[in-house]
Amino acid sequence: MVAAASVVLLIVAAVVGRAAEVDPNGYVIYCPCMGRFGNQMEQHLGAFHFAAVLGRTMVLPPLVGHEPRSTIAKMTAFEDVFQLAVIKKHFKSITLAEFQRDIAPRIWPKEQRKAFCWTPRKASNGGEETGEEPSCRAKDGNPFGPFWDHIGVEEFAESVFYGQTTGGFNVGSIKEKEKWMTSYPPSSFPVLAFVGAPATFPSQQKHWHYQKHFRYSTRITSRAKAFIEDRLERPFVGIHLRNDVDWARVCEHVDPSRNLFASAQCLGEPPQDVALSREMCLPSARTVLDQIVDAVGRSGAKSVFVASDRDHMIEEINEALSAYDVKAYKLDDNDAFVSLAVLELADEFIGNCVSTFSSVVSRSRAHKWNKPKASHFWGYRKLDTRPKIEL
Repeated sequence: MVAAASVVLLIVAAVVGRAAEVDPNGYVIYCPCMGRFGNQMEQHLGAFHFAAVLGRTMVLPPLVGHEPRSTIAKMTAFEDVFQLAVIKKHFKSITLAEFQRDIAPRIWPKEQRKAFCWTPRKASNGGEETGEEPSCRAKDGNPFGPFWDHIGVEEFAESVFYGQTTGGFNVGSIKEKEKWMTSYPPSSFPVLAFVGAPATFPSQQKHWHYQKHFRYSTRITSRAKAFIEDRLERPFVGIHLRNDVDWARVCEHVDPSRNLFASAQCLGEPPQDVALSREMCLPSARTVLDQIVDAVGRSGAKSVFVASDRDHMIEEINEALSAYDVKAYKLDDNDAFVSLAVLELADEFIGNCVSTFSSVVSRSRAHKWNKPKASHFWGYRKLDTRPKIEL
């Protein structure tokens, strides 16, 4: 009995020892503080690449949510959204809880915590205090303050302006990688704590394949599959509508000669063949209904799933599809992650060319399976070459 207990204690000690090992190459942690999940996901791809090239361990950041009528951002644990085992298999990473418990107290004491930013940040209220030292103002504003509070950082002892010593995040370049390694070696900078993601926005096409490693948690996947089984008849068309007021403002900045947000997902990088149009960014009801009817007729779909940030157009879609005996459905709680999981599994997908939420789906459909699933986009007629079925 005593021998058995000793074995158990040795096993526990071994597990704890492994969990507490410090990576000599250091760690990367950053605030995914740019917008909602779609924008954050664009930068996750580049940030994970950045950490991997430098050989550092990624501290998996909580996802930043913005609840209606709340002035404080909500933090959701990374592992509550994505499958931790898959991430750890492909990226050297550690959960925030593990980092806080096992690593930070040993290598990142309060007096050595440095915030990294490109250049000094101005105060969120636009003001400056006379004689104040230049700073990253890492905790200034929402969601920055709530994020670092969640991390357990009361304040940073120092600010580091890496724009003075590096050329950015293109660590795929040997020269740029060497700049980071020599300017901020792990021995002196065990933790690179970035005020924002160490990645470009939007994501670069060469990093899109990383999306296949971001697989939704069992909870999210189970809910998505249950909804499909209970409410949707296959084959089904999944659509994403961006039509909130803030999105209309975004589409006012459409320039036919350049990409906007995630438009590289359908126009290419740089833009090729088709110029970006306002109709692709904020399609009219006519365009939406025409393309849905066309997709249903082309695929023989039996149902339609709608994800939207405001108007799901359920009644209009059902009326347009009445001749086909096909109906449209949406989630009762409009859960964004479950919606994404359902759209990934759709037999046909129509998304918004400019939307980063749509780009999460199009990348997943292109890279997660051995046989890629096609994605179509509102107003992008090059993808819809077959004769259109009239209403």
